[in-house]
Amino acid sequence: MLVDPTVLTAADHLEAAREMAAANRPFLAHLLAEEAARLTADPATAAAVRATFPDPASTRTETD
Repeated sequence: MLVDPTVLTAADHLEAAREMAAANRPFLAHLLAEEAARLTADPATAAAVRATFPDPASTRTETD
């Protein structure tokens, strides 16, 4: 089923972020969480969402 993206809520994006994290898709989870945070009115809640799904590029460790 296709959904108009303009009607998706922060909760919808957060649920999708959790699904992507469970599917080992951290960058997509991060992007969805960023959108959820953007749609969240409470700054503390938005910060908690961002902390839960950090940017994998900034947390990645290099290995040889």
